[in-house]
Parts: sequence; structure tokens; C-alpha cells
Amino acid sequence: RLKYSNPLHVDDVAADFPHLKIILAHPSFPWQDEALAVATHKPGVHIDLSGWSPKYFPPQLVQYANTLLKDKVLFGSDFPVLTPDRWLADFDKLSIKDAVKPKILKENAARLLGLTTP
Repeated sequence: RLKYSNPLHVDDVAADFPHLKIILAHPSFPWQDEALAVATHKPGVHIDLSGWSPKYFPPQLVQYANTLLKDKVLFGSDFPVLTPDRWLADFDKLSIKDAVKPKILKENAARLLGLTTP
């Protein structure tokens, strides 16, 4: 049921287990504002961008990705439904800051998954 996809259901878990790594997927439609609030408020919660073409991202997601959540937003294409080439082409049309793009496309996921050296 779609009602169980509301990211607010993750808030209690993220509060009780602050070191747990949680990724909210598919820009949380239709609960984008709730996802942004939970990810902003809880250190272990991240947002992945798979499942949607960037051309459909709501303005508040782009704003938060550029600012408060620049270290907590992750690339995802939803291949084969949405190819990486198409996703990246649409992503390039967004007003994402040049300094933030590498974070979203690689650095945030590498850090979250422990693939970087401290």
C-alpha cells in the first residue's frame, strides 16, 4: 500500500537508531516535503534520486540538494526503466551548483557506503 511509503514512518526509526544508514528512494512522491524534513533532521537519513527523471524534481528538492542536503543526496537512475544517459542529460539541465554535482553523482554515495578513505 502506498500509504506505507510516507517517509514520516522512518522518522521514529531514524531517531531511535541515529547511526543507522537509511536511504529514502524515488524522491518520496507524493511526500517530498516530508522526506526533506526527515533527511534534514536525522543524521543517518539520505535521499536517492532514482525512479524519476530530474526534469520532474520539485523545486524544493533542487533547493535542498544545493544547500542543506548537499551531502545527503545520491544519484540513482532506475535502470533499465530510466537509463543513466537520460537521467544525466536531464540532471545537467537542473540548476545544481557545480560544486554539488560531484557530491550527488559519486562522493556522497562513496562516503555513505564506506568506499572512501577518511
